[in-house]
Amino acid sequence: MTTEKVAFIGLGVMGYPMAGHLSGTPLGVTVYNRTDSRAQEWLQTFSGEKAATPAETAANADIVCLCVGNDDDVRSVVYGETGILAGLKKGAILIDHTTASPQLAKELDLAVTEAGSEFLDAPVSGGQAGAENGSLTIMVGGNQVPFNLAKDVMNVYAKSVQLMGPAGSGQLTKAVNQICIAGVLQGLSEGLHFAEKVGLDINAVVDVISKGAAQSWQMENRAATMADAEFDFGFAVDWMRKDLAIALATANAAGVSLPLTALVDQFYQDVQRQGGGRWDSSSLIQRLRSPDAR
Repeated sequence: MTTEKVAFIGLGVMGYPMAGHLSGTPLGVTVYNRTDSRAQEWLQTFSGEKAATPAETAANADIVCLCVGNDDDVRSVVYGETGILAGLKKGAILIDHTTASPQLAKELDLAVTEAGSEFLDAPVSGGQAGAENGSLTIMVGGNQVPFNLAKDVMNVYAKSVQLMGPAGSGQLTKAVNQICIAGVLQGLSEGLHFAEKVGLDINAVVDVISKGAAQSWQMENRAATMADAEFDFGFAVDWMRKDLAIALATANAAGVSLPLTALVDQFYQDVQRQGGGRWDSSSLIQRLRSPDAR
């Protein structure tokens, strides 16, 4: 690793373990979270330092990693007198791991470049388990030179890190990822629900079809919990709807039709109405099991 100091801003479900992996390296990591008690909790589990503002967090870092909720959250910690840009060193690299809009990525790329630093939009896939296990997939937008410098840092908590193109390309690739997952989960939900209704042994069905063309990550990792109606983990429906809103808005602006994605987004809204906003995104099957929600 070629950097001397790393900072991590945002200690949510994903950022907390991601920053934790960095604490086990010679780099040293300084963290910041808007809810300070969360940063205090992190320091009781991992080694590192805590700063009082995003600007202070970034001040001595060669690479600043950011992982918060949405576009507005990103702007709230990047701009202003105490924001990241106020403290970011010239030549430093800001990596945004938030799943945000491609438009924000381009906006930040311009702002960070004008400040004399480098920017990478780098949303992640793999969910909470991937973050905890250090096995995330990271799709990156930006220039080759900062990517080469930052790749080793991202590899600390990822199994795959790939440059997809200029700024915004990481977020566009993440949109593709979420579009595909939404369609797969709806199909899996319908298949399992059908198996239930016609009296098949779901575990036996999954054991057979998972060895054929129907196999998917979602089937391997979610079919059993879907069958048991267990959803108190993983990637929340609220987050999926946020991501699908980005994909649908981007598609609309580009004149791209996403009819299945739009439909599944409505199905997720039904799950939210059932009180499942914080359920795992595999909970689409509950909509089929509850006629009143359809």
